[in-house]
Amino acid sequence: MLLSCVHLIRRPLQCIQPLLVLPSRSFMDLKALVSSLNDFASLSLAESWDNVGLLVEPSPPHTVSTLFLTNDLTEEVMQEALQKKADLILSYHPPIFRALKRITWKTWKERLVIRALEHRVGIYSPHTAYDAIPHGVNNWLAKGLGVCTTVPLHPSMAPSYPTEGTHRVEFSVDHIEHLETILSSMRGIPEISSLITLPARAEGEEQTRVSLNCTQKALLEVVALLSRNSLLYHKTEIMLLQKPLLPHTGMGRLCTLSEPVSLSALTERIKSHLRLPYIRLALGTGKTLEAKVKVAAVCAGSGSSVLQGVEADLYLTGEMSHHEVLDAVAKGISVILCEHSNTERGFLSELRDMLATHLENKITIIVSESDRDPLQMV
Repeated sequence: MLLSCVHLIRRPLQCIQPLLVLPSRSFMDLKALVSSLNDFASLSLAESWDNVGLLVEPSPPHTVSTLFLTNDLTEEVMQEALQKKADLILSYHPPIFRALKRITWKTWKERLVIRALEHRVGIYSPHTAYDAIPHGVNNWLAKGLGVCTTVPLHPSMAPSYPTEGTHRVEFSVDHIEHLETILSSMRGIPEISSLITLPARAEGEEQTRVSLNCTQKALLEVVALLSRNSLLYHKTEIMLLQKPLLPHTGMGRLCTLSEPVSLSALTERIKSHLRLPYIRLALGTGKTLEAKVKVAAVCAGSGSSVLQGVEADLYLTGEMSHHEVLDAVAKGISVILCEHSNTERGFLSELRDMLATHLENKITIIVSESDRDPLQMV
């Protein structure tokens, strides 16, 4: 019989390891991620007219494994983000800028919101906050000029005052017996801080100098109190406290090249940096392609308001109106226009690497492949 020829072979069992080991997907809670993004670039640096921050939030809790970067969130880009399983879209330009009165399928921006919420995808926009930061869009654009030193054209101020209050009031009291009455009245006014007294001497007389910080609201009460006691003080000074300027932070950049470069050579550098075959150039009055450029004023996107009145050999920006270009040219300033988003989009690759480090590689960060400037050369 055939069965008699069958021999059983006993061998110890072995565990066979799978050939493919899938890495576990890391993630961040949306609120924690938004907080980290705000730490990377404070939204207080954005222009007052801008609409920045978390614009679309899925119902909590919401975790993010994939962060998707784009310059403009169009419907084509949204489709790409959904295909790549994005949990949060960081769109440099805010897709919601003006208030939406309804959310229907009628307009493309309303459809973006609907699709984002249907697929539980958040939308975050930093816009002009990224323009202002030292490691932001304008500094990236300035790299296209070559080696240069840069300073902001319009420096940003710190979000808060270095001390409590917006104003400082100083005045002198002639008679020491009235000092405590004045001080007691001052301490009764809300929103007064840093109330101090110092001995002083004026016109050979011993006096007490009083100094205090207060808010705009409290200033009205301080002035009213002093007005009722005009015989007890003189030489009153009211100073508006200034928020300190933040170093290397602000809108636009004034770039001083290490060595003067011909306009012709500079245009080639810029095209290479932006990966563009063509850019638009308006020669300043009396200038040629061989004219030397030492100082360039740079503004990503639309530079009209930021560059206005700036003295430079060259303006580099995305777009300016016809008449604004004419004004610059008449002053002998050459102008290079590269289309609005072409002066911003290349920053995304640099941003991806910086955010990966900032977020400690906790999530996957990808850059859109379908995002592009709507204008093309034909």
